[in-house]
Amino acid sequence: MALSFYMDVHIPRSIATGLLLRKVDVITAQQDNTTTLPDPALLDRTTALGRVLFTFDDDFLVEAAKRQTEGIPFSGIVYAHPSRISIGKCIEELTLIGLVGEKEDLINRVEFLML
Repeated sequence: MALSFYMDVHIPRSIATGLLLRKVDVITAQQDNTTTLPDPALLDRTTALGRVLFTFDDDFLVEAAKRQTEGIPFSGIVYAHPSRISIGKCIEELTLIGLVGEKEDLINRVEFLML
């Protein structure tokens, strides 16, 4: 089954729109009314929904490492540094991951785009 993404509050709407136009399943923190959740709670929310979190926020890298060390499961994170990747490249790479990847591929993992 294809991956479903959850866009962190910091992700430009144009990325979510571009993915939706390419038939990638995406919801945003704004749509889910979670724009003020602390990072651990947001990662719990994405996991409960069975979605992979896409974020520019490097605080999630710390949270993921903590969970990996402590054996706390999460559904996966895709991270990109906003100054190192264009919106178009985000859409291109996330489309590939979303349409070809399997949910199980990212469980308890962090995938980096363009590092």
